[in-house]
Amino acid sequence: MRRMGILAALVPLLVAGLTAVTPVPSIAGTGVKAVRVASGLASPVGFTFTPAGKLVYLERNSGWLRFRNLQTDVDHRVHRILNVNFDGERGALGVAMHPDWPTQPFVYVFVTRNTPAGLRNQVLRIKVQNGRGVGVRRLLSVAAGPASNHNGGRILFGPDKTLYVVIGDNADSANSQDRTSNLRGKILRMNPDGSRPATNPFGSLIWAYGIRNSIGFAFDPQNGRLWESENGPSCNDELNRIVKGGNHGWGPNESCPSTNNSGPTPRIVPKHRFATTVGLTGLAFCDACGLGAAFNGDLLVGAVNDGRIRRFDLNATRTGFDAGPLLVLDQTGPVLSIEVAPNGRIYFSDFDSVYRLAPA
Repeated sequence: MRRMGILAALVPLLVAGLTAVTPVPSIAGTGVKAVRVASGLASPVGFTFTPAGKLVYLERNSGWLRFRNLQTDVDHRVHRILNVNFDGERGALGVAMHPDWPTQPFVYVFVTRNTPAGLRNQVLRIKVQNGRGVGVRRLLSVAAGPASNHNGGRILFGPDKTLYVVIGDNADSANSQDRTSNLRGKILRMNPDGSRPATNPFGSLIWAYGIRNSIGFAFDPQNGRLWESENGPSCNDELNRIVKGGNHGWGPNESCPSTNNSGPTPRIVPKHRFATTVGLTGLAFCDACGLGAAFNGDLLVGAVNDGRIRRFDLNATRTGFDAGPLLVLDQTGPVLSIEVAPNGRIYFSDFDSVYRLAPA
């Protein structure tokens, strides 16, 4: 049996008025609270920051890219992406700044769109001048659907200044093991202009494969390794350390509890499995994040099903975990994206607001 997808599972709740609810964080015993820094937002599934600390976010359904000054609450529209398809888990989902912003004035977005060529998942590069989008270049355009779930959409620049993109398997596990021209069920890596880096392992944009469904990954600031959160079927939500060229095991031989059983060996096994699915979402590292010494170096991960943020203590080699999951925050609403601001503080979003984690 397949569990409903990350965003699709929440559509009935949205219709019932979830976006109008103000979540009340529960901080008992964790020493951490959530401080709301922006509210009244329209599904900020994807957000990030400029180097100066401005909040940059997407409205999932409308396609608006917006900048917000968190000190003054001044919020303005920068550019609207047209023809967004937001059925199920689709929409305007991922956003990243060029690593040399503002010298290179480009914002990157992952979005599902209705196009003359059909339904497409696209990575767009938007040039911003004087606070407005003045030009768009399409860097990637691949078929989306027919399923509306397992869409992926997380994008992030790595320490190597290349752009990493995750696309889900579109609810067809065979996609994850197909490395021909099929980019579903993969983590991709591209140069800022959309070209293929020469060091990619397969002569394509594919960086790693055997991926089911993910909207969360982050780079360990201590060594640059890529970690990913992944949603299992009716079992085995995973935390993975992504390996270049690695097969992370999801594919047509899926079964519970053994879900990492497809494709060629060696298969990269998860560093942690949740036996009961919690709907893992955003992921971030605490690097002097202001929550105290006990958190430094830890990996934090959010969940949509239970609204919790958990943390894991990494071992001395930072290849696995010594402890975890440990509760950081338990709130009534979902946790979607988790991001690190330029000052190291950790933020997260739900469908209505963006919050900062702070000592209780």
